[in-house]
Amino acid sequence: MTELSGAKSGKFNIGGDMPVHRLGFGAMRITGAGIWGAPNNPEEARRTLRRIPELGIDFIDTADAYGPFISEQLIRETLHPYKNIVIATKGGLTRQGPNSWLPLGRPEYLRQCVQLSLRHLGVERIDLWQLHRIDAKVPRAEQFGVMAEMQQQGLIRHLGLSEVSVEEIQAASHAFKVATVQNRYNLVDRGSEDVLNHCEQHGIGFIPWYPLASGALTQGKTILTSVAARLGATPGQVALAWVLQRSPCMLPIPGTSSVAHLEENAGAASVELTDADFTALDSQGRAQSERAA
Repeated sequence: MTELSGAKSGKFNIGGDMPVHRLGFGAMRITGAGIWGAPNNPEEARRTLRRIPELGIDFIDTADAYGPFISEQLIRETLHPYKNIVIATKGGLTRQGPNSWLPLGRPEYLRQCVQLSLRHLGVERIDLWQLHRIDAKVPRAEQFGVMAEMQQQGLIRHLGLSEVSVEEIQAASHAFKVATVQNRYNLVDRGSEDVLNHCEQHGIGFIPWYPLASGALTQGKTILTSVAARLGATPGQVALAWVLQRSPCMLPIPGTSSVAHLEENAGAASVELTDADFTALDSQGRAQSERAA
């Protein structure tokens, strides 16, 4: 059985001065169906949040759109004051109902997002605030500009982006230091390889969302299950271990509302893949990604 300690994943300094253990927690799933409303089992969601620091996980990623507001509020209710935990949040998406998301990047709205997150999280400064999506209907210079202003005003410590290209990272870098980038990425979804490589070269944290493809990577008999059986781990742990080994700037944030699943994910930090295991998984995953492209 693998050891349950997120600290085993190693450390990364977000923005160069904010150290976190690389295996984090994504707080999207502590909400209701369609990421809308309260979770079906609020007490289990609270138990899950309380277990996070006990497992050596000190990086939590949430967003104002999760619920909306439910995720941030539950985090505050359960973990505030945040002792040795970095809370990252995001803004810039509006909600029209379950599974419905639309970007809104007007500067006054982004400022409202930050002010409400400060209130819901119960903090005076947000550790890491990320633009959830660049709004194509608003000049991106205006979106980047208000983000820089809020950082200069002391409302935000570090700034990040989500679902962006290398060119967009470079454009944002003219307005502020990009501390993190959060793009979809996992063993079989390599569409952001160029972004990941850019982040590694420039000391930017890369936060892969959907690191387990909602469990799809752990189904059926594959090389993933074969490696897992040999190592005495679960397929999900091996998939996360591969993500962690892919790059030192990788900060995966698998999410759940279950204590048992959280503990399983934490065990991934202790899974050690051989070079042969990593290469075999990488080759199969890359081939599957190319077929799906």
